Amino acid sequence: MRKVAIVGVGIAKYGYRSDATLAEIAFEAIKEALDDAKIDARDIDSFVVGNTGVWSSEPLPAVLIGEYAGLVPKNGIRVEAACATGLAATRTAYTMIASGEADIVLVIGVEKMSESTTPQVVELIGRAGNYFWEFENFGMTFPGYYAMYATSYIKRFGVKEEDLCEIAVKNHYYGSMNPKAHFQNRITVEQCMSSRYIAWPLKLFDSSPITDGAAALILASEDKAKEITDSSVWIRGWGYANGTSNLSKRSDYIGLEATRVAAQMLYKKAGVDPSNPAKYFDVANLHDAFTIAELMALSDLGFVKKGEEHLIVREKQTYIGGILPVNLDGGLKAKGHPIGATGVGMLVDLTKQLQQRAEKGRQAPIKRGWALAHNVGGTGHYVFTTILSVDKP
Repeated sequence: MRKVAIVGVGIAKYGYRSDATLAEIAFEAIKEALDDAKIDARDIDSFVVGNTGVWSSEPLPAVLIGEYAGLVPKNGIRVEAACATGLAATRTAYTMIASGEADIVLVIGVEKMSESTTPQVVELIGRAGNYFWEFENFGMTFPGYYAMYATSYIKRFGVKEEDLCEIAVKNHYYGSMNPKAHFQNRITVEQCMSSRYIAWPLKLFDSSPITDGAAALILASEDKAKEITDSSVWIRGWGYANGTSNLSKRSDYIGLEATRVAAQMLYKKAGVDPSNPAKYFDVANLHDAFTIAELMALSDLGFVKKGEEHLIVREKQTYIGGILPVNLDGGLKAKGHPIGATGVGMLVDLTKQLQQRAEKGRQAPIKRGWALAHNVGGTGHYVFTTILSVDKP
């Protein structure tokens, strides 16, 4: 298997993009990535589009985007894995290069969720659980799913609503310094606590927004990477797993088994000691569709003991200067959650972090040169994890 590097990154402005079509938003990110790598569309062998798309009008987004970006008739495919679509698409492109099938592959994650109304989006996301049992019978929505986990933490570990709000405050703080973020406003715990409930104990400021956006990566084989840049960021490995579709079949509501399995797989491949993984990473992007999701990921990924996550949150140990800076791009909470683009956007920002190109105030100190990304689809239905590094695997 060949080694695979990220040689170019790009990201469109996240938010309500009534000013642009799906293809135009995608092209913003594609052009930025091509310019970053100093190559053009003719150099791309294949492209992979991550898009869920049930809320937007285009049924064949890969073909549309490929045509708009001048990539047709090159091979392009579409990948979907719910909210983990971004990392799923990236892994597909990674495998194409690692196997020798292609030398340079463009990954583009894109979503235009604002083409549907908020109630429609809530329903469509709710259908992504176990449709007949949970959605049809009980009317479950995704805020409701994650609220079940939040209430478990409150009951078992003494977590407070204020602890969850601390996560929102942090992510808005770093999002305020990210010019591509959906929300660039800072908030206080008091503002979060006074926001309306979406599904108790989760409030409006505990929840990620409905977002349009796109992000792009250019992946290359080792030989091609040497020709393109001397500042490649390398993909060291992958971990991935599935959770049950039906939440009633899960063993507990204090974490995601799929994240734990994916982390174990990744750490074994990358040579990370699972007893203390935090020491390996300078920065991490964790899936925070709701604040409780970031809290659970801290222990599921082994950074802290289960039930003690809120303690490091209270101590601000996930800020720059703490044991592990988390979601310095604003996370899904403030940067936004354009579902097909989310995982790709994580890697765009982590690449910039490792290359020390992030904006002032949100650049992590880079010592070892390793970063971790964690992307969840549904409520643990899919989980993908990966490690990026400045040193070649």
